[in-house]
Amino acid sequence: MSDRGPDSAGFAVYGTAAGDTTKLTLRIPEDVDASAMAAALGVTAVRRGDHAVVTVPRDAEGALRQALATRYPAVNIVSAGARIELYKGVGLPDAVSSRYGLPGMAGTHAIGHTRMATESAVTTHGAHPFSTGPDQCLVHNGSLSNHNALRRNLRREGLEFETENDSEVAAGYLTWRMRQGASLGEALEAAVGDLDGFYTFVVGTERGFGVLRDPIACKPAVMAETEDYVAFGSEYRALVPLPGIEQARLFEPAPGQVYFWEHAA
Repeated sequence: MSDRGPDSAGFAVYGTAAGDTTKLTLRIPEDVDASAMAAALGVTAVRRGDHAVVTVPRDAEGALRQALATRYPAVNIVSAGARIELYKGVGLPDAVSSRYGLPGMAGTHAIGHTRMATESAVTTHGAHPFSTGPDQCLVHNGSLSNHNALRRNLRREGLEFETENDSEVAAGYLTWRMRQGASLGEALEAAVGDLDGFYTFVVGTERGFGVLRDPIACKPAVMAETEDYVAFGSEYRALVPLPGIEQARLFEPAPGQVYFWEHAA
């Protein structure tokens, strides 16, 4: 579906957790030797293109972040969590998919996005998904009118942002709400009142994913639900290749209504 977004793409895959550990997905500049960096930091890095995944004990995550910030400030932490791996880059979706080996990955759920930039530059930083909390990510179709004010308020609450993209603000808003103790569903419900503009959000967590459309629902969305899976797409044609799609319950998410699914433990 590259006609819906020809400039960049990305995806998050929720794989298997390895005990009490955290996985950090890193984006590594060309002038940084990933193998030498991993050796210097005393970690093992699994390289995929210009990204690499490092797994460390959960209580060592803070020290690794500090070491990266001090010794390798150009290395970007794309995501962190027990199960999430996140890859994104400039280019058509099939090229990005091949670059990072998506066909060979496995997990309980995944979220992908292909972007057509409208309000910010075409860069890897601006590509979706955005991840602003542990095992969280968000993709967005639409535009928020109050993202600058929200970004200022969220920065005062301690959140950090790397871009001027409105979608990153939406991700940060949900992270902030959940830090306060809200569930993803509660955070999405609050978003209806706090986020101005038009949007369709798909939000991933460690155990599942949620969907929310703005109260006007001007951006397209379609869901397919079977006994075996739940799938989301901007258009039905994205769902056609799925197994058993002929028997799936197909529906459009209702405006302003929160939907959420979790996989079995």
